[in-house]
Amino acid sequence: MFMLEKAIGGGRRYWIWIFSLLAVIGWGFSFYLRQFSYGLGITGLSRNITWGVYIGQFTFLVGVAASAVMVVLPYYLHNHKEFSRMAILGEFLAISSVTMCMLFIFVDMGQPTRVLNVMLYPTLHSMMFWDMVSLGGYLALNAVIALVTLNAERKGVAPPGWIKPIIVLSIPWAISIHTVTAFLYSGLPGRPFWLTAILAPRFLASAFASGPALLILLCMLLRKLTGYDVGSKAIKGLAVIVTYAMIANVFFLLMEMFTSFYSQIPSLVEHFQNMYTGMDGGSSPLLSWGRSSLVLMAVALFLLLIPRVRGNSRTLAVACAITFLSLWIDKGVCLVVCGFMPSPLGIMTSYVPTLAELSIAAAVWAIGALMITGFYKIALAVREDAFVIPTADTITPSPVAK
Repeated sequence: MFMLEKAIGGGRRYWIWIFSLLAVIGWGFSFYLRQFSYGLGITGLSRNITWGVYIGQFTFLVGVAASAVMVVLPYYLHNHKEFSRMAILGEFLAISSVTMCMLFIFVDMGQPTRVLNVMLYPTLHSMMFWDMVSLGGYLALNAVIALVTLNAERKGVAPPGWIKPIIVLSIPWAISIHTVTAFLYSGLPGRPFWLTAILAPRFLASAFASGPALLILLCMLLRKLTGYDVGSKAIKGLAVIVTYAMIANVFFLLMEMFTSFYSQIPSLVEHFQNMYTGMDGGSSPLLSWGRSSLVLMAVALFLLLIPRVRGNSRTLAVACAITFLSLWIDKGVCLVVCGFMPSPLGIMTSYVPTLAELSIAAAVWAIGALMITGFYKIALAVREDAFVIPTADTITPSPVAK
């Protein structure tokens, strides 16, 4: 009850933000009721393109959720104390992202009762079953870790010793959730665009760039709005992680492009032509999206590789925003839809999301934003009560890390 009371207290700007999110959720829910009664026919999906906005957002957000390990691992395992004020924020970001992932799966399945079939009639060789297990387990692990550590901090005592093995377990589990998600795609032999052994490493590289980039932006926003400062060392350290992950992501993408264009195997090259060069020298449905993603990746990498630019908070914020946007386009838009263009029979089907589809997706994002807002408000309130108002870069070692 104490923590809930902290989440529902705030000023005028806070409640304007909350009611704006609730309005978006209500608008999207009204469209979901139509989808529930009519079916996925109100979306832009078709027989040739069965995955679209919903699965694209699910795939991208799994990476954001998995990226929490980039804060948990150096803090809890290697005792980098500069991440102490950021660790709980990463945990709450992971919880919110996993929840959004599950909601996108929920709305994509059309009828909610189909979700029960995965649990009531499990198929062990199905990647969907193992993806459900990995996501559900990761959500439970992060919820327990966040609740126990935050409650101990509120009481001013050390977290119990049994939480350390759970924290250690959450690290490989974070990697597993995006690896299993990659297997959902690369295990489909009829879709050559996804049929690559490097898809899982690509997913992890993009995840470790997009998630920490978003966390940096959230920390900067908290500092501006509330005065809560995670410390310059933590932000600079996370920015270095974003830089190396972005380098790996671009390298993997270039490897895929070289293999496809150099081999000139039609089933491989057509998908990349659809995104980057155009089909038969002309335009393609995803051409503007794919090229925009490439340009943004290049700009983000250029900014991140310059230490002076990366060390400046304003330019770092721009670089992180561009990084997040470029990877959202690449994974949340292009990756899923391009796998269906063209179809295994060579049919090129256009896909345009409908207003209903976009509204439902916006509602799920609003639910995630609402969760992050409430969680962060609770975390900040607990820390203010426990430490009065701690100053930046004045870190007390975590009892858990010891």
